[in-house]
Amino acid sequence: MVRRVPENELPSIEELIAKLKVAHTKSVVRLHFKDGSSEAGAVTYVERLGTGRVIDVTREVARDYNIYDLTGIDIEGEI
Repeated sequence: MVRRVPENELPSIEELIAKLKVAHTKSVVRLHFKDGSSEAGAVTYVERLGTGRVIDVTREVARDYNIYDLTGIDIEGEI
């Protein structure tokens, strides 16, 4: 079972954007979503659109995301 993150516990959009700018150069990043799910893999991010994709090569799965769908970002070495 997953728990939705309350709005008052969410990081600011600016904090998420700053982390995504670093995360797109890392090989493994875990994105946490507002619906309680998470995905790990390499990420892309287009700042001008606020969208990107997390790609798990091992499982051959890709998931598109919008910056407003994220609740957190864990970068390898910081996990």
